Amino acid sequence: MDITAFLDRKLTRRFETYDSDQDGFIQRSDFERAGSRTTAAFGLSDDDRRARRFHEHLLGVWDHLSAMTDTNDDGQISLAEYKLAFTRRLLERPESFDDSYLPFLDALMAVADQDGDGHLGVDEYVRWSGALMNLPPADARVVHARLDHDGDGLVGTEDLLAAIRAYYFSEDVDGPGAWLFGPLD
Repeated sequence: MDITAFLDRKLTRRFETYDSDQDGFIQRSDFERAGSRTTAAFGLSDDDRRARRFHEHLLGVWDHLSAMTDTNDDGQISLAEYKLAFTRRLLERPESFDDSYLPFLDALMAVADQDGDGHLGVDEYVRWSGALMNLPPADARVVHARLDHDGDGLVGTEDLLAAIRAYYFSEDVDGPGAWLFGPLD
């Protein structure tokens, strides 16, 4: 897989959102901290069923990412290792996200969808994306608006999944996927 200049910028941005302590490496502890911030942002205790499920899926994402990218087996992922994984076809096709991301998104929705309507309003979106990925509220509002295709103020699991696919596979600089993790510049 060739990494275009645009994909390179997106991979760098995604790496930054994973690296919650900004030490230049992605580690399991980054995922643990992000998970704790997210469930706490929604007032869930560690023993809450939704919190446990969310943490389990989030750490599953870490396990998968680590297994695919930690080439020197040191328990952390550098930006170079992260990008190298993409040149080696970590992502072969957009549909490959369904198996790994859909269960995670379902667990996220169980935490963040406070009114249980199956969608995220702007306030719910701002809260989870800020807690999980340190996305500033103003950026999160812009992302939410870009993902809200029908203008009803709500974003669902399918919207998120489509944006994740587009983030990694689309070269559309104005598409909703391009802004999934905030501005690239």
